[in-house]
Amino acid sequence: MPKARANSTLPEYDVHDLGLAEAGRKRIEWADKQMPVLRRIRDRFAKELPLKGQRLGACLHITCETANLLRALKAGGAEVFACASNPLSTQDDVAAALVDQYDIPTYAIHGEDRDTYYSHLRAVLERHPTITMDDGADLVSLLHTEYASLAEQVKASMEETTTGVIRLRAMAKDGALKIPVVAVNDAQTKHLFDNRYGTGQSTLDGIIRATGVLIAGSVIVVAGYGYCGRGIASRARGLGADVIVTEVDPIRALEAAMDGFRVMKMIDAAKVADIFITATGDKHVLSSVHFGLMRDGAFLSNSGHFDVEIDMAYLTDTAKKVEKNVTRNVDAYHLSNGRVVYVLGEGRLVNLACAEGHPAQVMDMSFATQAMASEWAAKAKHLEIKVHEVPVEIEQDVAAVKLAAMGIKLDTLTAEQKKYLASWESGT
Repeated sequence: MPKARANSTLPEYDVHDLGLAEAGRKRIEWADKQMPVLRRIRDRFAKELPLKGQRLGACLHITCETANLLRALKAGGAEVFACASNPLSTQDDVAAALVDQYDIPTYAIHGEDRDTYYSHLRAVLERHPTITMDDGADLVSLLHTEYASLAEQVKASMEETTTGVIRLRAMAKDGALKIPVVAVNDAQTKHLFDNRYGTGQSTLDGIIRATGVLIAGSVIVVAGYGYCGRGIASRARGLGADVIVTEVDPIRALEAAMDGFRVMKMIDAAKVADIFITATGDKHVLSSVHFGLMRDGAFLSNSGHFDVEIDMAYLTDTAKKVEKNVTRNVDAYHLSNGRVVYVLGEGRLVNLACAEGHPAQVMDMSFATQAMASEWAAKAKHLEIKVHEVPVEIEQDVAAVKLAAMGIKLDTLTAEQKKYLASWESGT
């Protein structure tokens, strides 16, 4: 049950069970050991307090890696409070530890229903944040509608997902954006590593944990060849799968073909695949025209942020029978043609619904960039209302520290080389 704040109707926190806090602390500290860049930032923040006076509301996946980001932000002097960005991604022991061990008000329960999910978003906004962090832009969307009166006091928002940035750029294009936004997802230290290597590994981890299926020899369809799709396709091939890529963008489709993958339309791929993985950020990638063509026993999974890539409403309405949890996190849909297809994690983010999300080592870079972008926004006198890119200096610093932590050293340019690169006189 949520605990109410003294002299307030706003709950102090809402987590599943505070008794899980000690287990959560151990998990958070384990992840911390694998996040040297964020640890360095936390130590500096504790000395400099660059976020002092800021109220920071974070709508993120409540995992052990996220907990270490929140710890860094609090060390920087911010008042920090958090809620979940996905009903199935919360690690209940981590949520308990954030409240009990780190004094960070948290509103997140694994498996929470839609009403509870939005009540948690509202609890964060009721605390009047001056900086927000989002994973999918649900918090910012609510800020622009139900809580539009708070927009003027928000200095900036950080957005760390492809889906969220797409939504925010659409808002900016339509003139609907009311606050400055930093597209953390578009930072090279985020999408080149988190999206590709993190999503690639954790998506397959979720599928294997849920099903125990042998990837080697399986025909896997990856819908979308952005950085997430590239990572998934690469890791699936590395485990011995026959990988098919579907795309709508000719450049990405050409790249997939030249990377050695089969490229075809989903209507054709639907007939031959054993496993489907959507990673597009768009809706109904797997829809009514595809389900009836699928093999008996096909696995359907989604690695996009929202649960719209698989048309679950149609599948539910037309199935002769739905068996929930035939094995953990897997539901069986009996189709009218007598075949059965299996949906993983209710069509939500498979890497978090069925596994533990990205490895801490890759989140170290994403969250380091997130923390430093927050510092940059907090120090800025005025940010234009638009979608901002992460400053290149932040990217360079994060990459340099990560390399040092990995024991990798770089060459440096000589004075002669610098002069040559800056000149135009020298030729053949």
